Amino acid sequence: MRQVIITPAAGKRLIAKAIATHHAVLSALKSGTVVILAGTTNGYIAEEIFKVHGIAGVFSRKYFVRGIILPPGRKITSEGRLTDESKFPGDVIITKGAWKKGKTISDVINDLKEGDVILKGADALDLQRKQAAILIGHSKAGTIAVAIQAVLGRRAHLIIPVGLEKRVCGDLYALATKVNMPGAKGYRLFPVPGQVFTEIDAINLLTGATAELVAAGGVCGAEGSCLLAISGTKEQEEAAEKLVASVASEPAFTF
Repeated sequence: MRQVIITPAAGKRLIAKAIATHHAVLSALKSGTVVILAGTTNGYIAEEIFKVHGIAGVFSRKYFVRGIILPPGRKITSEGRLTDESKFPGDVIITKGAWKKGKTISDVINDLKEGDVILKGADALDLQRKQAAILIGHSKAGTIAVAIQAVLGRRAHLIIPVGLEKRVCGDLYALATKVNMPGAKGYRLFPVPGQVFTEIDAINLLTGATAELVAAGGVCGAEGSCLLAISGTKEQEEAAEKLVASVASEPAFTF
């Protein structure tokens, strides 16, 4: 057994590297549609998919966000959006290997079908139950309300890439019931059905090793970090250690 420390930024890159090799994503890139909804982790995923699979076009994740959590004092709208969205590039829609630049999920939702993939990040993670929930600031429940039409209506595959720093205590449905009550203030919470995919899943997919969260936190740039215990064969453990080392210097997300 070995131990590794993963910062939130390194976790985003690690998840992205794994999602780029996910069997459902590979299939949809070849013969269907992959929808990467705007979000910080998904920006890393789009970068990796473009690089690994040679998608034509120049993508930047810098303003690839909708709702976002920023430190106190940083201005965002009442819906949790940046105050200046003029540089927002749209979602990333890739159909049969071609990027439909400038399109959003609303432009393609009626065309999505079984086997297509939607990637949507989350804000709350119940690691024990492998469930995730999304904060809602938009009066019509945002892009997840659009995406769910294809997920529940036509069996599109929803993958939820989410870092371990998003973990919360308690049942997400109970929490949602509380914060969504009439009269409550602030964001709403939407637990969603989909395949939750964390750094733990990324390590397993890319190396075959098993990872387990054993501690968390840190200072001097390690805030939000996770300490994972890695177990497997000697080769798997070495591969996992090497993999984590390859993303360890990923700089913190910034605009």
